[in-house]
Amino acid sequence: MLTAGQAADSPRFIPVLKKLRVRGPVGRPRTRPDAVAGDKAYSSRGNRAHLRKRHIKAVIPEKSDQATNRKKRGSGGGRPVSHDADLYKERNTVERLISKLKAWRGIATRYDKTPDSYIAGLHLRASMIWIKELIRGAS
Repeated sequence: MLTAGQAADSPRFIPVLKKLRVRGPVGRPRTRPDAVAGDKAYSSRGNRAHLRKRHIKAVIPEKSDQATNRKKRGSGGGRPVSHDADLYKERNTVERLISKLKAWRGIATRYDKTPDSYIAGLHLRASMIWIKELIRGAS
């Protein structure tokens, strides 16, 4: 889902999650992943409530200001957020892919002004990365 370059990603979290399809070995793709990993920017109450409602494990660390406010409220502040550190480490794979995509200047700088040309650039860069990995795997 493409947004304006200056727009934050977190407000688009739920709409993107609704479009998500997880392929399995057989059958139609599932619309509910087992877990969703994100950085602290996705740590809002709304995002966590949505994941809880859909029975999806949230692998999102708690912001320090949220933890402080929760502690200030005492027993009424709720329980600390659970966090699976091992699953969170797997975010590294996604972060490396984003770095590879942004290594192409047109994507990193949002040089293309129209959404269609920007998405076309993303597809082209992703294809280049994919072909490079295929060649590397064949040798």
